[in-house]
Amino acid sequence: MNHIDIQQDSVFINQFENRLKTEGPFSSWDLFQMNYQAVLTTMAPSFEGLKALEYLPQMDFLDHQLSCARQVMEEMNGRAILADEVGLGKTIEAGLILKEYMLRGLVKKALIIVPASLVNQWAKELNEKFYIPAVTFRKSYPWDQYDVIITSIDTAKRSPHREQILEQDYDFLLVDEAHKLKNHKTKNFAFIKSLKKKYCLLLTATPVQNRLVEIFNLVSILKPGHLGDYDSFLKQYGKDRKKLNQDGYLKQLIQKVMIRNTRQNTKFDATKRNIETVWIDFSKEEKDVYSHLENVTDVFPAFSKITLLRELCSSREACYLSLQKMMTDEQRESIIKPLTEEIEQLPQHVKAAKAVDLIKQADGEKVIVFTEYRATQFYLQWYLKESGITSVPYRGGFKKGKKDWMKHLFENHAQVLIATEAGGEGINLQFCNHLINYDLPWNPMRLEQRIGRIHRYGQENDVHIYNLAVRGTVEEHIMKLLYEKINLFEQIIGHLDSILAELDINDLESEIQTIFSESASTGEAKIKLDNLSSVIQLTHEETAQEEQYGN
Repeated sequence: MNHIDIQQDSVFINQFENRLKTEGPFSSWDLFQMNYQAVLTTMAPSFEGLKALEYLPQMDFLDHQLSCARQVMEEMNGRAILADEVGLGKTIEAGLILKEYMLRGLVKKALIIVPASLVNQWAKELNEKFYIPAVTFRKSYPWDQYDVIITSIDTAKRSPHREQILEQDYDFLLVDEAHKLKNHKTKNFAFIKSLKKKYCLLLTATPVQNRLVEIFNLVSILKPGHLGDYDSFLKQYGKDRKKLNQDGYLKQLIQKVMIRNTRQNTKFDATKRNIETVWIDFSKEEKDVYSHLENVTDVFPAFSKITLLRELCSSREACYLSLQKMMTDEQRESIIKPLTEEIEQLPQHVKAAKAVDLIKQADGEKVIVFTEYRATQFYLQWYLKESGITSVPYRGGFKKGKKDWMKHLFENHAQVLIATEAGGEGINLQFCNHLINYDLPWNPMRLEQRIGRIHRYGQENDVHIYNLAVRGTVEEHIMKLLYEKINLFEQIIGHLDSILAELDINDLESEIQTIFSESASTGEAKIKLDNLSSVIQLTHEETAQEEQYGN
């Protein structure tokens, strides 16, 4: 063992001896008693239990959140992967842990790295719920002068911020959406690993997505060497993520640094999901245009045609604008122009009319409407206004300030929020419990993200989900053969990432796109979709009895 150099601080004892010799000056007994009592108040008699609960009486924590915080503090030495499923309150767990360390005097300086779209939300939650004085980074803020600062990784890793941050000694580091660090060859991974930190939390709902080595990379940020070195880990366990369940010793090692709660093993489901499929029939005019578009050959590549058909199921506007962009030569124009002229004559979209009916049934309660297309978003805004319904848009192109403003308007003024896919990430809307999936995504994990905006920690009412689909179209194929057949809405969606990894499918949406692109007809695509859903269903049944990793 290396020699440890211990230096004795004799300043206090020398001053004390001098005061004794000169008989003062001494502080008054009253001041001493007050100081003594103040120290006793801030001291924790043991390292067990959560002192923070005394200071947060307004918070109503769930059992799994308290258990998680205690485990991180008492067993994991403040270095852990929080891997709860979407909506179970990882932010709440992380805030409680940070508060606990700050109260105990163990953390003063903290860096919190989150996706850019979540920076303001994290600041709001830490300040309002935990009374932690966290600030969001601004250009005029020196990194060394703020104790708790929140930023995005893109800002943090950019010069001159990178160099200034690397000079700091952080007591506490938190990284949200940590699965984005799964590749050890990226600059993001290298930057986070090089940060000086005493305690560290990594938050992710999907700690292992495809390859087993992803969990090795995350653990190496927390505790380098805990799983050995990279080459020996790869040699012993390979890349097969099933090893995580099959190898008891490996699972035990990972449990020492990772906590994963699922809806199945928590009391979260006090609020229920009521999911309803709403079938819609095209009007005769819409059906004729759909058939015309479906039967056009040679001009459109297979995938482009499928995209146009999906757009027509969403709104006239979305399909019309895409067709307009395709008129690049005379041959195409001669085929496309009759289509656009037919679309111009269509009445209001039947799906939009159904959405208005559902919104009115909500009887004034807040409703979120998700669409895949920006053109549809504009159309729905206009159509809702014509129907006497107030709405605000929410999309990825908005800056952070505008997103926050749209959320504020939705919560306090408008009845409806019309969101494109950007609304499926980050924004928390527990004050709303009605959601309309106007367009279904081809990736069911994105559907789970959407639902997770309202069905999450803090939701006090049952949530109502309406999935709209037009009969006799590509939407019916997706709905019946993918969602309904394998009951994705209710049972499999939480574990879909595991199932796809078993099947060596990186992205379900890309897989479906390939099916349609390589099919000569919609009938052939339907058969291939049926086969895909059967394989997913079978894989789910085979793995249903296996324990979830990290439990």
